[in-house]
Amino acid sequence: MISRRSGPVAIVEDDALMRDALQGLLKEAGIPSRTFPSAEDFLDSDQPRLCACLITDIRMPGMSGLDLQARLNAERIRIPIIFITAHGDEGTRMQALRSGAVEFLTKPFDDEVLLDAVRAALAY
Repeated sequence: MISRRSGPVAIVEDDALMRDALQGLLKEAGIPSRTFPSAEDFLDSDQPRLCACLITDIRMPGMSGLDLQARLNAERIRIPIIFITAHGDEGTRMQALRSGAVEFLTKPFDDEVLLDAVRAALAY
């Protein structure tokens, strides 16, 4: 599959172990990524306009993943977003998907399911 989106996958995750695990998984799959410990760090970087896809947690200190999605939408920055969370409920899931998320995964999730979602987002 040829990616129609260029740029790295941005990973916004406050848990360092999860952030590193996600980056390692993408690296093994040959998918470049950049990591950020917070939504604010991501927004302060050049990546909102350069990344090909965004993987973000829902619950984080400071700005949540849903707040980040709303901010990107308000700024008309269209990035395929994959949410990952240990605190998923149907209401949150529906809110994320209605606002344009391409996937909503509850931790723990299967690595292949995440990789399939990333590949689909990159081809979007």
